[in-house]
Amino acid sequence: MPLIDNKHSRCIAAIDLGSNSFHMVVARVFDQHLQLVSRHKQKVRLGDGLDEHNFLSESAIERGLECLKVFAERLADFELDDVRVVATHTLRKAKNAKDFLEQAKPLFPFPIEIISGQEEARIIYNGVEHTQTASESKLVIDIGGGSTELVAGQGFTPLIMRSLPMGCVSFTQRFFADGELTSQHFSDAYTAATRLLMPLIEEYTKAPWEIAFGSSGTAKSIKEVLIGLGLPMVSLRRNVCPI
Repeated sequence: MPLIDNKHSRCIAAIDLGSNSFHMVVARVFDQHLQLVSRHKQKVRLGDGLDEHNFLSESAIERGLECLKVFAERLADFELDDVRVVATHTLRKAKNAKDFLEQAKPLFPFPIEIISGQEEARIIYNGVEHTQTASESKLVIDIGGGSTELVAGQGFTPLIMRSLPMGCVSFTQRFFADGELTSQHFSDAYTAATRLLMPLIEEYTKAPWEIAFGSSGTAKSIKEVLIGLGLPMVSLRRNVCPI
């Protein structure tokens, strides 16, 4: 990595307002290079604040605003054009999302864009493609707090993109709200997930992907559980583990 000339570089930031956590990544751009400066993650559990009518609770809004205040302090010297902020499933779904955005304006000077599930899937896929070069064609699965994105593509071109309304927070609320990990609760959650995934199996089976990647915090947690249990890590290649 070449030495950085601060006179000819600038810092940029990307922020993801997810249903479970808010993430911020800061990087320095110089010439044709991008160097990671810092990562910040705060578990906000915004999705926990959605009620049965899809309104965000005041406590959830307050958690989100407190996190944005922290991020704003760290971005105090940034230009507006050097920061992109996207919000995903929970703010897509919340009927009072505009209230959250209005309350955020005095605390957080950067525009917040609520993106569609398709756009979220596209961004996720391209992020994986930039960092994982093991295969030209791939299937990317991102299990988030409120939604799960499945994208099959070749190179930087996503061919099939789907965003499904299931995630670690939304399914916990729906099937494990009482905190009991019973076999019936797991069965109900499994059935609901199967109903969402079954219509997609043929389409993704026919798609030309070679290897599957999990790109979320949930995938990392699964890896840690497997390691803790002493189980081998399996590469999800198409010839051994087709969808």
